[in-house]
Amino acid sequence: MTALEISAEASEEQVSEIFVRINSLGRTLNQADFILTLMSVFWDEGRKELEDFCRRAKQPSGDHKPSPYNPYFQPSPDQLLRVDVALGFRRARLGHVYSILRGKDLQTGEFSTERRDAQFARLKEAQDAVINLQHWHDFFGVLKRAGYIHPKMITSQTAIVYTYALWLIGKQDFGLSVHPLRDLMARWFFMSSLTGRYTSSPETRMEQDLALLRGCKHGEDFIRVLEQEMRAVLTNDYWETTLPNELATASSRNTAQFAYFAALCLLDAPALYSRMKVRDFLDPMVRGKRASIERHHLFPRRYLKKMGRDRRDINQVANYALVEWHDNVDISDRPPAEYAPEYEARFQPDELAEMYWFHALPEKWYSMEYDRFLEERRKRMAAIIREGFMKI
Repeated sequence: MTALEISAEASEEQVSEIFVRINSLGRTLNQADFILTLMSVFWDEGRKELEDFCRRAKQPSGDHKPSPYNPYFQPSPDQLLRVDVALGFRRARLGHVYSILRGKDLQTGEFSTERRDAQFARLKEAQDAVINLQHWHDFFGVLKRAGYIHPKMITSQTAIVYTYALWLIGKQDFGLSVHPLRDLMARWFFMSSLTGRYTSSPETRMEQDLALLRGCKHGEDFIRVLEQEMRAVLTNDYWETTLPNELATASSRNTAQFAYFAALCLLDAPALYSRMKVRDFLDPMVRGKRASIERHHLFPRRYLKKMGRDRRDINQVANYALVEWHDNVDISDRPPAEYAPEYEARFQPDELAEMYWFHALPEKWYSMEYDRFLEERRKRMAAIIREGFMKI
């Protein structure tokens, strides 16, 4: 066993550098690890506070005391650290923040103990806001307002992280009240989740988003800038051409599919062939041995296999609808032309027309040729997603 002795004359800066270098052996550390290690040297209480918060977020409090636990997001320390630095320094690239926290002047390259202490004071102020339980739980109202009421609908935790950061900036730095801020950030989360905004090069994307805010001085400026960016992303071409094309997939984690489910929640839609609401079925607090609502193949799997269709054709997003599990069992592999008219008989014509609108189904859809059905339904699903977004 090798022992490394550090001279008592070594400065805190030198000890920190040695600590980081030693900890980088054995596995590759990322920039968040470097900052957390730096916190261990200069603000150990802050690191322990962050880790304790994340640990308590993973399970309900046994003594019924206030807790960060929630059904949507159980963060890791490095995820909340990203919120810290976005709020405290308006930065997303942690490499820059590591240098700043070491007291480095990014212009001259010189280090300063006073500068380091000042930057850690900023980090502490930001972290106090990030792990404030009232702020934390108020934020989850944003996800619900966006229609993403079940954790399995969320495809990107990074979208949660950066939306929380922007929500805190709007609240702390621009003094926005909870209602307009909640609606604004719900639209932002919906847009970010739908488009996969933070999926590829998330730090770069968030740096760009934070840069949009540099000229903002008032809450109205904050709202205007984010609304303008959403309009630039969600254009008519996106809704009418790009989004239907993105729905042409068999991926079970397709962002557009979950945005469609969120839209059904926002529009207070019933499940297909049911008078019960999708929102009620997706309540994360309701748990049984089997999910009360399931994705059902409108054109059943075995039926399509007999027609010579492969798995990718069968599992197209546009071939799925949300139905009660009892109905899913009863439908089984029956052809749609057999089961659909039977289920239609449960409803009055106006009820059925509204239900088919919500579920993006043309009249007599079960009599359509399969490829034409898929193409038509993708367009209708995109229209419902747009309708849901406009509802926020």
